[in-house]
Amino acid sequence: MTLRYPASAQSILALFAERGAELVDVPIIQPADPFLDMAGEDLRRRIFLTESETGETLCLRPEFTIPVCLDHISTRAATPHRYAYIGEVFRQRREGGNEFFQCGIEDLGEPDAAEADARSIADAHAMLAGALPGTTLSVTLGDQAIFEAVLAALGLPRGWQKRLARAFGSPDQLQAALSDLANPQRSGAFSQEVADLVASGDDQALSRRIADAMQEAGLSPGAGRTPQDIARRLLEKSDLRSVRLSQAAFDALRDFLAINVPLDEAAAALDAFAKQAELSLTRSLDAFSRRVDAIARQGLQPRDVEYDAAFGRPLDYYTGLVFEIHAGENTKPLAGGGRYDRLLTLLGAGKPIPGVGFSVWLDRVEDLAGGAA
Repeated sequence: MTLRYPASAQSILALFAERGAELVDVPIIQPADPFLDMAGEDLRRRIFLTESETGETLCLRPEFTIPVCLDHISTRAATPHRYAYIGEVFRQRREGGNEFFQCGIEDLGEPDAAEADARSIADAHAMLAGALPGTTLSVTLGDQAIFEAVLAALGLPRGWQKRLARAFGSPDQLQAALSDLANPQRSGAFSQEVADLVASGDDQALSRRIADAMQEAGLSPGAGRTPQDIARRLLEKSDLRSVRLSQAAFDALRDFLAINVPLDEAAAALDAFAKQAELSLTRSLDAFSRRVDAIARQGLQPRDVEYDAAFGRPLDYYTGLVFEIHAGENTKPLAGGGRYDRLLTLLGAGKPIPGVGFSVWLDRVEDLAGGAA
């Protein structure tokens, strides 16, 4: 296949070589299920779907992380391994244009998570600094693992932990979930029969009733979510509505999400929060502090990096570090990435493989470079 590159390609390829990342090419047509299952609601609704002659659901490549990981698994490559990519991705965008270039590095199998995280931020920063000389770059960092550790330490039921963790990358969804948690609402949308089955917790009887209702309405059980999926979701929502979080726990969660400090003050702020809320977060905070030290060793000054406890990214596969890099007051990120330690196992790897990576929006970079010229 002949690769079509943007104007900045040569400097990007040189940086890949300098950073020891192997350039890979992955097909534009991808199996859709991994993206639909793991990429998050924001990306799912913007994917271009199609179907093969055999009925397999396919899509145009909407991002590179999942295809690179699938390629790594299929080739049985050794780890640690650093992959680089540059090419087009296809998804609907609010800013216009459904086809645009991204580049980035995926770092797979590095056992030292702190060093790999720091290197990923430094690689992205170096790429942007080279493309936009003289531009002030700001880094915003969050941590999915810290957020999930706080939820667990507060004693939230597993269902609520999952809902809040899924919402972490979307401020609107997170606020809606917190509002529901503060003011649980009972649903009056069910018939009395369904409401009784939900209240009983009998998932098999509820599934049968939903299947009967779908048949009566002329809906095929295979046309969308199955009766079992719908029943499971209704029971989960019922469990969530039954939770009454104490005011102290709710206040602690709000206090955590309000932490927004320079990175060199973040460890102390998190430690003070944990002591004030009487939460045991030692293991997560030790990992966080090791990453802060590793970022400083990469030449990025922690004071020039912002830690925002409420910051996440709208992809479901992140498990730890998440970050974005902006230029000046520009609200659109130029680069974004994070850690995804469970992704390769979910994609079929025979053993756990840790991963971290980032993508750069090259059209945004070149727009800024052109404007500065």
